[in-house]
Amino acid sequence: MGIDTDKKYKNLGLSEDEYNKIVDFLGRKPNYLELSIYSVMWSEHCSYKSSRAWLKKLKTEGKYVLQGPGENAGVLDIGDGQAIVMKIESHNHPSAVEPYQGAATGIGGIIRDIFAMGARPICSLNSLRFGKLNSGERVKYLFENVVKGIGDYGNCMGIPTVGGEVYFDSTYEGNPLVNAMSVGLVQQDKLIKSKAFGAGNYIVLIGSATGRDGIHGATFASDELDDESESRRPSVQVGDPFTEKVVLEVCLQLLEKELILGLQDMGAAGITSSTVEMASKGGVGIDIDVSKVPLREPSMVPYEIMISESQERMAALVHPSKFSRIKEICDRWNINCARIGTVTENGLYRIFNGSKLEGQIPVETLTEKAPCYHHSHREPGYLKQVSGNQPDNQQYEDLLKQQGVNEIFINMIKAPNICSKKWVWEQYDNMVQANTVVLPGKDGAVVRIKGKDKALAFTTDGNGRYCYLDSYTGSMIAVAEAARNLVCCGAVPMGISDCLNFGTPEKPGIFWQFKSCIEGMSEACRVLDIPIISGNVSFYNENYSKAIHPTPVVAMAGLITGLDKIVTMDFKQQGDIIMLLGENRNQMGGSEFEEVFWGKVAGKCPTLDIQFESRLQQLCLNLVSGGLLQSAHDCSVGGLAVALAKCSIGGNIGARINIDEVDKNILKTLFNESQSRIVISIKDSLLDQVKKVCAEYGIPCRVLGTVGGKSFKINEDINLRLNDIKALFEESIALIMSK
Repeated sequence: MGIDTDKKYKNLGLSEDEYNKIVDFLGRKPNYLELSIYSVMWSEHCSYKSSRAWLKKLKTEGKYVLQGPGENAGVLDIGDGQAIVMKIESHNHPSAVEPYQGAATGIGGIIRDIFAMGARPICSLNSLRFGKLNSGERVKYLFENVVKGIGDYGNCMGIPTVGGEVYFDSTYEGNPLVNAMSVGLVQQDKLIKSKAFGAGNYIVLIGSATGRDGIHGATFASDELDDESESRRPSVQVGDPFTEKVVLEVCLQLLEKELILGLQDMGAAGITSSTVEMASKGGVGIDIDVSKVPLREPSMVPYEIMISESQERMAALVHPSKFSRIKEICDRWNINCARIGTVTENGLYRIFNGSKLEGQIPVETLTEKAPCYHHSHREPGYLKQVSGNQPDNQQYEDLLKQQGVNEIFINMIKAPNICSKKWVWEQYDNMVQANTVVLPGKDGAVVRIKGKDKALAFTTDGNGRYCYLDSYTGSMIAVAEAARNLVCCGAVPMGISDCLNFGTPEKPGIFWQFKSCIEGMSEACRVLDIPIISGNVSFYNENYSKAIHPTPVVAMAGLITGLDKIVTMDFKQQGDIIMLLGENRNQMGGSEFEEVFWGKVAGKCPTLDIQFESRLQQLCLNLVSGGLLQSAHDCSVGGLAVALAKCSIGGNIGARINIDEVDKNILKTLFNESQSRIVISIKDSLLDQVKKVCAEYGIPCRVLGTVGGKSFKINEDINLRLNDIKALFEESIALIMSK
């Protein structure tokens, strides 16, 4: 193309060593098209070159696993010949520069990963993080438009958004996190994979025409955000949910009629990534003819066509004898269907423009032989400073003198990280398909399986503050809390899809965080026996050279066998006994309380005894199966007082609580975030039986109080009308956003 690639590789995100490696592989200088293909396939986003060696340490096999990492999504066996397909992925950088389209296309891309496996999507969740809502209009703008993008796309698709999490912290101010999860249901004999095989089989593009949107999006996602990021808006894809709905229905119909041999989503790096991955998995070559690709802009040149990230497109592997029938069905749905490539046996990825050969690359050099880095790592220097920078006892005493416990509790219950996210989930259609049993705002979302006496529970969890203070323990807590949320719903945890969000991996402190998080997650998954079946790594989450807190997000699925075994967090009935399973300890490090009142993330991360956690979760499931629980709720962010208040608010019924102090200062007793605690309520006639079961598992339990009345009371310290607390809890974010 007349471009000196010696001077262009850096602009495409390639290092000098990588460029020289490409020259060695080809035995010549690459042309610009070939260089662009290498740049996207070797980007962090596509190649996992900084993480894949460490990801191999994660547990990926288990009782329910039908498909682990390596496909479009992971697959779990839920019995009766059925399976669920699930995955979570990040769309952080696009959402930072164009929040509406960035979030919308994040949802669209993850949905395509699900039906690419032959599954019909049944629900979506998300995990979102932004700067503090009071820090300026930019954060509000990002928050509002990300939520709108998620809602609009999911609602138009007719897929319920049933749960997730939203957190606000200054570390995410310049680099929000938008992690999107989708789940599908499929008959196991209808599962389909993406590998290409059979010389002469066609590669068929189904879906939207190709435009210039999203060009070099994969490269953009593999770089830090800076002052120039706004100018890279063309790197953000543009979504069309109505077209995606048609593509979904067409693909599922083609699969039902057994007209497709393989299917792959066209996501990051577009035609290039999807077809290269298909070729690599099958150990074959593929010839692509860009002149056959339907275009929105006829002036596009080959490299633009090959790496465009235009949305709502799928690559299908098709036997030649089936193509005319596929074309006929696509025409009926008024959707593009074009034969753009052919499978070969030569192991080469060749790009033609009609009869003209534009580029030729050995497939294995784009995948198996892509760079794999083992970055240096060392403990970050900030750890020693923050570990001793926690508020002392005197500061707690002074706070108590300045504000009474009632006022302090009110400030906690309306804090954006604790209060209801009703403002968010009311913008989502969470009841479409009519299978949602437990709505957003609980420990986990629950979706029934039509025609079966079973349901599925889902949650997303993570805590960047904990991982900032102790990456190993913090990541263990992410896994443990997600599992705890599910068992509180009555579900047996089956598998995880993870989304690992970090700063720049070449920085030793950042890579130490990543390595430690992998080790912590691996240990938690091993002890709790919950495998990781799919996921995503997102590096370079930095703004102006300041990294986000290390934020591994755990999306987990659980199985509930028996609709009568579904449990919620809400207190149910006057006179029920409220109990605490586990121990209330004085552990304030990284707590929401210290962030709210002192703006500090300091001290030591809460400890976690993973063996104790495992017994606690097994105990909870035993109590569920025995029909002994009225309610169950994980005690986590905000501490015990917040957990109890949420149970009262959810059930719209008061409570009278007595808590033995764990510290001379009542604030540490009420708001510490020690782990492995579950608040339950039971009928008073079952108290002795529940105590006996707890003793069998070696889990301490204690009676905290009773359900009833119209007030929420703790000791002599908190005494408030429930309706007043509920109003503050439910309307806090709406009030902030309306200012």
